[in-house]
Amino acid sequence: MHSAERIGRYRIERCLGTGAFGTVWLARDDDLDALVAVKVLAENWAHRLDVRERFLSEARLLRKAGSPRVVQVYDIGELPDGRPYFVMEHADAGTLADLLAAGPLPVPEALRLTALAARGAHALHEAGIVHRDVKPSNVLLRTAPDGTRRVLLADLGLAKSLAEASGLTLAAGSAGYRPPEQAGPGAGIDARADVYSLGAVGYELVTGVVPAAPGSVVPPGRLRPGLDTGVERALMRALEPDRERRWPDAGAFADELERLERRERTAGAGPARTRPRARRRVPVVV
Repeated sequence: MHSAERIGRYRIERCLGTGAFGTVWLARDDDLDALVAVKVLAENWAHRLDVRERFLSEARLLRKAGSPRVVQVYDIGELPDGRPYFVMEHADAGTLADLLAAGPLPVPEALRLTALAARGAHALHEAGIVHRDVKPSNVLLRTAPDGTRRVLLADLGLAKSLAEASGLTLAAGSAGYRPPEQAGPGAGIDARADVYSLGAVGYELVTGVVPAAPGSVVPPGRLRPGLDTGVERALMRALEPDRERRWPDAGAFADELERLERRERTAGAGPARTRPRARRRVPVVV
C-alpha cells in the first residue's frame, strides 16, 4: 500500500481481511463521519488487465444489484500506483462464519438467517446476477439503527450476469457449497446454483458441519437429533444434485424457510431448538 494512513480521502483504521486478489480495510470517511470498508486490488495482480477488470466488475455488479440485502458500493477510485479500489458499507457485526465459530445455531435463528441470505440472492437474480460463491464468510451482518442485524450478501468476485452464466463451463465456487453444475464443464448454470449454495449454508447453520459432496449429503436430522422433518426436507431439496428437483428459485426457498421458522418459534424451545455443543466443521460422507 502506498500509505499506511489513507486510501484516497479515507483514513485507514485496520485491515479487515486479505484474499487472493485484494485486501479489505476498515476506514473512516471523515467527511461523512462514517466507517466504511475499502477493497484494494493486490499489488501482485496490478498488471494483469483481466484480473483488474474482474475486480472492477465486482464493484459494478454490487452497484447494479441496488438492494439493501446486498453490500452497497459508495465510491470507486485509483491509488497513485494505478491500483483500483472501491468503497463499501461496513458490516460491523461480522459474518455467518463468525457465528458458526461457536457451533450450530438455534434452529429458528438458522432458518431466519438462511432465509434472509436467500432474499439477498433473489435480489441479485432479479437484477440478472448469479453469485456463484455463496458461503457463510460471504454473508455479512450489519447492525441496523434499531439494533437489529441486517443480512447482506457480499463478495461478488465470481459473480456473473445470468446471460453470461448460461454458457459458463469453468469450475467455480467453494467446496461444500458448490453445486455439481459449477464443479466442471457442463451446460452452464442459472440461479438454482445459488439455491444449492444457500441450502449448504442453512445445513451448516443447523448442524455445524459443511455438507459433503453433492449426492453424498447426510440428512441433517442425523447430525441434529430431533430436527423437524420439514426443515430436513427443505434443506435437502435445496441440496439436490439435479437442479430440476431443487427449489425453483431463491425466493421460494426463502418462503419455505420463513414458514418453518414461524412454526419452530410457535412450537417453543426444545432439544432441537437450543444451540448444541459445537461440532467439527468438516464435510461428512455416508
